[in-house]
Amino acid sequence: MANELTIPLLPCPSIDEIASFYEMLGFEITYRQTRPNPHIAVRREDINLHFFGMDDYDPAQSYSTCVVIVADTSELFEAFAAGMRSVHGKLLVSGIPRMTRPRLRNDRYTGFTVVDPGGNWIRIHKAATEPEAQTKLAKAMENAARQADARGDERQGLKILEGALKRATGDEPEFQEVREYRDELLERIKGSEPRPGA
Repeated sequence: MANELTIPLLPCPSIDEIASFYEMLGFEITYRQTRPNPHIAVRREDINLHFFGMDDYDPAQSYSTCVVIVADTSELFEAFAAGMRSVHGKLLVSGIPRMTRPRLRNDRYTGFTVVDPGGNWIRIHKAATEPEAQTKLAKAMENAARQADARGDERQGLKILEGALKRATGDEPEFQEVREYRDELLERIKGSEPRPGA
């Protein structure tokens, strides 16, 4: 058998909110049903995602995820980022929804993650396997990204980066990017803290 197609069906509290979010990222709605069971399907080229509405669903408690394999992660990231900036005026890097940035490793970009309004983690990866990091600072960046971007543990990612930056000389090729990622993690942590009086 060949040419099989698997499409994830992910939960969300509101198919309307999901529809708006994915339209912002350049997807089109290919199916919509409000009754008896809310269901929406979105597509962007060969990427197909389906969602079902679920009463009292808490996106912050979501464990839903899927992997999307693409030829070029940086091209898709730039398209998603442009859509997000056109609606929000910035790239959303903390809270729900949000999107992580691809990380440069050995002159190639790694994948990135979109966390949608339903709390679903859409993990975008490049089809080919990326080479392993070579320097200590690059390895720290890789480990921090695994913790912060893949697991959602920004504090552990920050701890890894801060330790690596203390040991760095400052002339490593990744030094500036590691500092920028540390600053982004600080912003993400700050954005996820409860507001006073909330």
